[in-house]
Amino acid sequence: MSDLTDHIEAWHTAGHPYALASIVSVHGSTPRDVGPALAVDGSGQVVGSVSGGCVDAAVYDLCLRVLGSADDPTPLRETYAETDDDDDLAPNLVCGGEITVEARRVDPRLEGRPMTEPTDPPRLLIFGAVAFADALVKMGKLLGYHVTVCDARPIFATRDRYPWADEVVVSWPHKYLVETPTDPRTAICVLTHDERFDVPVLREALCMPVAYVGAIGSRHTCAHRVARLEALGVPPEALARLRSPIGLDLGARTPEEVAVSILAEIIAASRGGTGRPLHETDGPIHHNVVRSE
Repeated sequence: MSDLTDHIEAWHTAGHPYALASIVSVHGSTPRDVGPALAVDGSGQVVGSVSGGCVDAAVYDLCLRVLGSADDPTPLRETYAETDDDDDLAPNLVCGGEITVEARRVDPRLEGRPMTEPTDPPRLLIFGAVAFADALVKMGKLLGYHVTVCDARPIFATRDRYPWADEVVVSWPHKYLVETPTDPRTAICVLTHDERFDVPVLREALCMPVAYVGAIGSRHTCAHRVARLEALGVPPEALARLRSPIGLDLGARTPEEVAVSILAEIIAASRGGTGRPLHETDGPIHHNVVRSE
């Protein structure tokens, strides 16, 4: 769970009122998306961030106003955008976008826990209990994924090797994949580097409506694998979804660097990014951000 969620759970358990600020709409380039972002308790302790700093102080004050109005439970809303105000401390969304924030007072004695995070995080399915998997598990957890490591070899697929994973499964990858839940947010990483495992699981994965399918290997290995999949009848439009060699071209060598390159590609694929350096691109820095309640 995030730091914000941890503190809200603790305040709720203790029965302490607090103010919760949520972003209810965004337009243009903004640092955060719609959803709960910042909370303040009765002692003035603040957790979370709305904007990475540029309007957090103003939202903090908004929370204090709500927290001090126990007799009036009406939430307060403010909209923040870029401004020409000469006051250096005035809220200024310098990225050029616009956000609307709603702050409301939460009394744990009168209501249940607010939903601060999705109850079903996206899944990261890692097939292959190999050297690169541990770093990918840790970084996947950091990004909020529910991470599963699956391998048919029980000597390698163990909880001791992957203590950070949500699940460690001993099964043939393709058999597990067709039986486990997936959705359009799911990312599938095939790290087995063994045709006995990776060809059958990729054959299944490429026919599923998931966000990302990638497979590790040299260019020669990847080309041979694609030829095998073609021979098995996987259609061209499905093969076009395969990201192989897996990851972005970062010059990665260590397992940690490889994990960064893989997850960077997953983020780009999920968010509609190009994977190019931002200084070489035009347009919004943050993709898919025009949302409202």
